[in-house]
Amino acid sequence: MTSEEFYHEGNEHRKRGDFSSAMHSYMEAIRLDANSPAVEAKKMLEEIMDFYCKDLYNP
Repeated sequence: MTSEEFYHEGNEHRKRGDFSSAMHSYMEAIRLDANSPAVEAKKMLEEIMDFYCKDLYNP
């Protein structure tokens, strides 16, 4: 698959709430192309995951 295909795959996983698979797809996209839009998507997803993890520790 190409970097762009991994990026789009990651977006689909993220929309379904499958953050782990989305992160994997974004990382593959970045591995293939360091200038991929997946770089920004990965940062956004990391922020989302940080937010959710904090809520788990603060019920």
